[in-house]
Amino acid sequence: MGKRIGIDVGGTNVKIALVDEKGKIIYSNSVPTYAKMGFEYTVNNIKQSIRDLMKETKTDEKSIEAIGFDFPGQIDCKNGIVKLAPNIPGWVNVPIAKMIEEEFHIPTKIDNDVRCAALGELKFGAGRGCENFVCITVGTGIGSGLVINGKLVRGASNAAGEIGHIKLVAKDGAICGCGDTGCLEAYASGPSIVAMAQDYLKGGKSAKFAELASDGEITPYIVAKAAEAGDPVAKRIFEIMGEYIGLGLTSVINLLNPEKVIVGGGVAECGDLLLEPIRRTIKQRAMVVAGSAVEIVPAQLGNSAGVIGASMLIDE
Repeated sequence: MGKRIGIDVGGTNVKIALVDEKGKIIYSNSVPTYAKMGFEYTVNNIKQSIRDLMKETKTDEKSIEAIGFDFPGQIDCKNGIVKLAPNIPGWVNVPIAKMIEEEFHIPTKIDNDVRCAALGELKFGAGRGCENFVCITVGTGIGSGLVINGKLVRGASNAAGEIGHIKLVAKDGAICGCGDTGCLEAYASGPSIVAMAQDYLKGGKSAKFAELASDGEITPYIVAKAAEAGDPVAKRIFEIMGEYIGLGLTSVINLLNPEKVIVGGGVAECGDLLLEPIRRTIKQRAMVVAGSAVEIVPAQLGNSAGVIGASMLIDE
């Protein structure tokens, strides 16, 4: 296996990396997405970033085995088309793989960002040696990548893994960003942490996270720091988040019987603040056989999981 390029396209930045056969990043860079300029502008930026990478690493089209992209949203993996990227306006039915292949004559594949993170963890991270696991990311939303019998699961229309939209409440539940109600994501995500903290402060009570928010803006990171400092309200917020996520995962564990659940994403960087209530809830609520077989572990590759996984898509 030769060197490969992995590219992670987000609403704010595009991350690009040259990855070797051991999953090590040889070179990495980041450029603004400038989503408001339209997808053509971003694609041209990406092309220039690829040229810059080759120049900096003294590589060329012949020495790069493949290019892989990860995107948030709905992806047509087989045809290399971004169907819809909700956080990147204008990215509707964009044939990005064809555009890049025509420019560089290097095989190019694309997939969903969380599936790429799962692939990265499978090859080089917390999923090594596992045949069956679930990789979830907890951030602005909750997404997941599923690995069954050592292979990524994409589903009939490349939409498998929407764990954030498992229904926790049948009627009159919280409104989710997807437009439905009662979804896990509506109760347990970065915005949910902030909303719970703000609701507490509206009651006229003080909390450590209010002191830490010097500019008045409360973030999940600030609530986590307050919890680490022993603030009881912040700790309880993470308990509630973990219980909700554990409840959602219980259904997945009962259904799929995975060896591991790998937890990543910005909110998951809080570590055991979130992982312990998840573990406890699964132990209490999952069927005994499936629940006793699963480990709940943190992701190992951090923010690099996406670009590393994307670089490996050519093998899938």
